[in-house]
Amino acid sequence: MTFNEYIAGILDTNEALPFPVVTATYSKKSVITSIGQVERNVYFLNKGIIEIGMETEAGNKIIDFYFSNDLFSSYTSFLSQEKSDVYLYCLTECVVEIIPYAQLNEAYKTSLLANQFGRLSTEELYRKRVRKEKDALTKNAEQRYLELVKDRPEIIKEIPVHRVARYLGIHPESLSRLRKLIS
Repeated sequence: MTFNEYIAGILDTNEALPFPVVTATYSKKSVITSIGQVERNVYFLNKGIIEIGMETEAGNKIIDFYFSNDLFSSYTSFLSQEKSDVYLYCLTECVVEIIPYAQLNEAYKTSLLANQFGRLSTEELYRKRVRKEKDALTKNAEQRYLELVKDRPEIIKEIPVHRVARYLGIHPESLSRLRKLIS
């Protein structure tokens, strides 16, 4: 799916996008956005897998994974135009369509389509974040893992176990025991 097809689907329109979109390819293990870098783009993932994470005193934490047909960015940095506190990392070769900050903001001034895209994208991101925060506060590791298996099986299929464990906030050995217990 292309970004144009994505927009047509979520906004139920064939109207042309009021901002430029450029396609780029990143090799496996590339860093798209580094911690400390100001995010200048929103990305639409045509192909590949992206990891978003951060460094803490306790070590590397994985916040989420993005797959084909997902929008992604260091979104807080993108909105504030301040330094990012997360990184965007290519787990595989990735093909992305890039929506630049300056052009999107210009389009917001004159385009209903751009404003609808921005609002719906922000609302979806907010819903996902709130759900993940609530799950982290109210569910144990087994419940979070079972929900992950049900709701996001692509993570279980495509992501190495040690990364899934970091995403769930548990040790890889604990995840291995949990998987054996559930099987």
